[in-house]
Amino acid sequence: MPHLSPTATPRPDHSVDSAGGTEASAHGAKKRFLHDAREYVRDTDHRAFLRRALAGYYTTRDGQKARYRDWEHARDAANLAKWNAVNRLDEMLVRFADRFEAGGGKVHWARDAAEARSIILGIVRDAGAKAIIKSKCMTSEEIHLNDALEAEGYGVVESDLGEFIQQLRGEPPFHFVFPCMHVRRGEISKLFEEHLGSAPTESPEELTMIARRYMRRLYVEADVGITGANFLVAETGQISITENEGNARLTAALPRVHVALAGIEKCVERLDDLAVLLPMLATAGTGQPLTCYNTLYGGPQAKDECDGPREMHVVLLDNGRAAILADPEQRDSLQCIRCGACLNVCPIFKNVGGFTYGTTYQGPIGSVITPHLRGLGDWNHLSQASSLCGACTDACPVRIDIHHHLLHNRRNAVRAVPNRLERMGHKMFAAVAARPQLFAAGGAVFRRSLWLLKKLRLPLLRDWIASRDLPQAPARSFRDQWRHRAAPAVARGRTDADGRPQ
Repeated sequence: MPHLSPTATPRPDHSVDSAGGTEASAHGAKKRFLHDAREYVRDTDHRAFLRRALAGYYTTRDGQKARYRDWEHARDAANLAKWNAVNRLDEMLVRFADRFEAGGGKVHWARDAAEARSIILGIVRDAGAKAIIKSKCMTSEEIHLNDALEAEGYGVVESDLGEFIQQLRGEPPFHFVFPCMHVRRGEISKLFEEHLGSAPTESPEELTMIARRYMRRLYVEADVGITGANFLVAETGQISITENEGNARLTAALPRVHVALAGIEKCVERLDDLAVLLPMLATAGTGQPLTCYNTLYGGPQAKDECDGPREMHVVLLDNGRAAILADPEQRDSLQCIRCGACLNVCPIFKNVGGFTYGTTYQGPIGSVITPHLRGLGDWNHLSQASSLCGACTDACPVRIDIHHHLLHNRRNAVRAVPNRLERMGHKMFAAVAARPQLFAAGGAVFRRSLWLLKKLRLPLLRDWIASRDLPQAPARSFRDQWRHRAAPAVARGRTDADGRPQ
């Protein structure tokens, strides 16, 4: 299997980290975020393209939600299934591992990204593999698996169409459900012309067939297939993979070794739980009643079976998840089923794009979990990049209170890494606010000097007024206006029981 030669080098905000990955380094992450956000916001044509793409999603999603007898009740059921598993995760994981290994598979436990990479590289070496094919797996993006495999000389090809396009472009996924949603058909056609020697076309069907013809040979030639897992079923010891292209089935079934990489939070207790989780994942993620392919894998090829992998491994990744599990306030963020619904409704994501976040998981849920996985002090700027409108919480099919988690992250960051200047400012405000006369005097000074602040374009106001009109200061303070309104009412005796004017 040949190495793919991307058309571009990795984005500059994805520099190699100390563990050998390409995650944006913690140092300067905020500066890069602000720079990339400004650049992307200026590209109004690209933003309009993204909004048009998501408009179709809203229509299909809302139509599918209307088919539920009670969508909110279904969200309650999905929440309960995940809550139950997350709060009994120690028990669920052991039960899954025991039953999966009883079926002939092998379970590996990885404490962090480096250990997960080492385990998978060991499996690949033991298999004597020369070529690897891989279906979409955001957990592999999290641990920078492709980089590690390619550094060892292995050819790795993404079999998911969107991921394949991004691999050819030399870019990470733009969105963890729609990896290339920002790319136009003409750009894909030129990419395939350059790398696959295909004829130019903007037909989605023809572009898909070009990629399919190329992939068919690779499935047969690959020695190892790597997939993710949407759910791990403790009751049966099976992994559940849901997809729309059939590429994950081929990735798992045709190579002689199958490796599934999954975060420990993917566990659910019963097979029955999938009856609500799979439709909710499809509806919230893509607006479908159910994804096209939903497959359960319980182990390698048995003696009386004619196909399937001869070896099957599941790598269970912690990488910071146990620390989230230990925090009762943050624990429910592990209930995420990676549907991407919160990204699709987030006004910040729609304006700054997926690359700006500089990390594996974008959007609101990424802004919640990345500071915990990568370091709260260095990545809390993602929690600040939110309007706190609550659209993400309303869209979440498993009822994660996302926007409140963003507030918690902000609070925790202040406690963990206090900003002395900011803390001094808060103390000064508290001192003034606790003294009514001083507060009133400060308000009077501010009203009279507002025009000067606008003219000086101080740093604190510059970015704010760049896209907004600064209103004129009122002639009188609210308190003055209230006193003038209250005086006649009090004189006429028109007050309530507490003495307030009516």
